[in-house]
Parts: sequence; structure tokens; C-alpha cells
Amino acid sequence: MHPVLRPITDSEYAAWLLQAVPAYAADKVASGAWKEEGALDRSREEHEALLPAGPNTADHHMFSILGESGETVGTVWFAAEERAKARVAYLYNIVVWPEHRRQGHALRAFRALDEEVRRLGLAGIALHVFGHNTAAQALYAKLGFKPTNFNLYKPVGAAGSWSHRA
Repeated sequence: MHPVLRPITDSEYAAWLLQAVPAYAADKVASGAWKEEGALDRSREEHEALLPAGPNTADHHMFSILGESGETVGTVWFAAEERAKARVAYLYNIVVWPEHRRQGHALRAFRALDEEVRRLGLAGIALHVFGHNTAAQALYAKLGFKPTNFNLYKPVGAAGSWSHRA
């Protein structure tokens, strides 16, 4: 059996970045954290700040997720960071390309990620999930992730209104 994760190539990184920047901007807008105007620029700036050397940024690890036949089906990005007095893998992004979803690739990727995190001597995996991403929340619960805190928001009146996706 071939590996599930392998280091991302430069061309895969470029393709990932093309979808990651607008996807993150859209999630921030959907969550109510950002206004739509300027969200794309803000997302681009955050990605550039976090990954100044792209996939070669120190303490950041980017992998392609490989399918059963060895084809690239998505990506995983995490950084080794200090969180709650321990070095952990902070998962910034995991994506399975739409045409490969619902086939168990994310589950396989997380199992391989557990091994990579152990190999690096990190204490665990931390992540953020948007409130509107209930599918991801269900997957993370299935994988044994436990909530560490919740941020809640309630819009009031016309000035605070934003569309809510269930």
C-alpha cells in the first residue's frame, strides 16, 4: 500500500492556494466575521503572512492526500505551534477536492496525520472549525476531537443582520 500523505509539490501548492484563498474568505464572510467587501484581499494577506516561504515555511507542513490509486485527492496543512503549554500540530486546512469527497479520504488523511504528528513528537492536533461547517464538526467528533471553547454570535436588528446557513 502506498502512503496516504506525501509532501506537496510546488504545482500542487499553487493549485491549492488558488482555491484556499477564496474558500477561506467565503467561510469568514459566512461566519459573520468579515464583510464580503475586502474579504478576498484579507484572506490573501493572511495566507501570505502565515506562509511567507510557501510550503517551505519553517514549522509548517503541507501534504498532498493520495487516493487509493496514488492520485492527489486533496491537501493537509498544519504548523507545529505552542498551544496550551504544549507543542501541537495546529491544523490550518484540510481539503478533499469535491470530486473525491464522501469516499473516506479525510478519515484516511487524519489517521496518517496522527502518525506524522507522533513522528514529529507533537502532543496532539488542534484545529478551528467554522460554526456553519456541520459536516466537518461531525467528522472531527468521530475522530475523537473535543471542543475546547465556543464563540457565539447573535445578530440583532437590520444593522446586525447577515445571512445564516444551517
